[in-house]
Amino acid sequence: MAGMNELAELVRELENQLVICIRCGMCQAVCPVFEQTKKEADVARGKLALLDGLMKNSFSNADGVKERLDRCLLCGSCAANCPSGVNVLEIFIRARAILAEYSGLSPVKKIIFRKMLAKPETFDRITRLAGRSRKIFIKDDKNAQNTESLKFISPLISQRHFLPMAENSLHSTVFKGKNSLDINISPGRSGIKVAFFTGCLIDKIFPQIGRACLDVLNFHGVGVYLPKNQGCCGIPAMASGDLPAFETLVEHHIKLFEKENFDYLVTACATCTSTIKKLWPTMYRGEKSGYKKYLKELSGKTLDINQFLINHCALPKKVNIGASGGGGIEAWSENFLIHANANGKTMSEQKEIVTYHDPCHLKKSLGVADEPRALIKASGYNLREMASPDRCCGMGGSFNLFHYDLSSKIGYLKQKDIAYTHCSIVATGCPACMMQISDMLAKNNLEIKVKHPVELYAESLRNII
Repeated sequence: MAGMNELAELVRELENQLVICIRCGMCQAVCPVFEQTKKEADVARGKLALLDGLMKNSFSNADGVKERLDRCLLCGSCAANCPSGVNVLEIFIRARAILAEYSGLSPVKKIIFRKMLAKPETFDRITRLAGRSRKIFIKDDKNAQNTESLKFISPLISQRHFLPMAENSLHSTVFKGKNSLDINISPGRSGIKVAFFTGCLIDKIFPQIGRACLDVLNFHGVGVYLPKNQGCCGIPAMASGDLPAFETLVEHHIKLFEKENFDYLVTACATCTSTIKKLWPTMYRGEKSGYKKYLKELSGKTLDINQFLINHCALPKKVNIGASGGGGIEAWSENFLIHANANGKTMSEQKEIVTYHDPCHLKKSLGVADEPRALIKASGYNLREMASPDRCCGMGGSFNLFHYDLSSKIGYLKQKDIAYTHCSIVATGCPACMMQISDMLAKNNLEIKVKHPVELYAESLRNII
């Protein structure tokens, strides 16, 4: 029991937050995992009760509590709908770190997080090799989502349709050679300069999103600072309780970004945005490093790309040129540019139907919901809302790996909502959500493309430049 007494003392750090929960059960109505299992231990109230039990030394073994804490998507649905304002996500993440410190990480997780993920150059080499050798293992089953499946059964990724590593990562196309310098472009007509945080999924699986961001920022005359050797934001390590690996990645990126002055840090990944804004300043413990103040300042400057474009850039507006400008044809213009049809190029309104999925980390954690929709509309598409657009897609990072059956059941509900709109494109601002939705659509043989809103916007601009 001596060990459990020690663990109880560690969990007592959370006591002030645990007592806020009044056990009202409102979290049951919004928890996607509880919706499937109907088990009290799978909902926030049940998990908080288990942590309270640990704190009061009511258990002789902590493994069961850890197992239940891991059966959580960290989607924030419970926190967003909690009448008492319980910060459930922070409690669960801190609790996972406490349990990992007490029980230790598995050797496999230590290798993945500390020897690979926390070392961007090593991670690059491994993912590059995986991308080049994937054709040995995959089936030829092309579909609208461009997903792939394995020729053989794997314990972790059997029955999945997954998006492969890109043949050329974003950084490999932007930085030419080992001696290339950081990208550092001065502000243009906007007078604004941003630092661009790529994130590992955009860099290695969705480089087209990163290129779309750079194209759009260039179009609007926004200066860009893009440092070399960026890596993961650290959320996979943090979600597994590996605080040392998380802190290593935070410090790695501080050293990259503190070298340059910029107005905003912009990302196209909802999870990266939420992690940098909320977890970097709150979960980083390095008081002696002197980085806490910088992290707080960086948090205040961090924006999702949709948020930045809508609130800080003058987007092209639909205007009626009239008889003198083209017989009433609707074209696009920008308040600081010559009309788009000055060189004979116009763009009529797109008729494709697009629906939008709200990523949990964007809407529930950061309150960003209107801006992606505004960007889709500014791109000329017909936006048609699905039922429950903020219903979690069921990805949840490692949750999808270790609880794929549950993840698929939750994802199936999302793909049904998408299909009922009769859209040709589903847009979302989270690369992880894009992976999950692509898997669900491909498994159900739906010919619906999955895009990021900034991709749609970049494509619309290319038609008028």
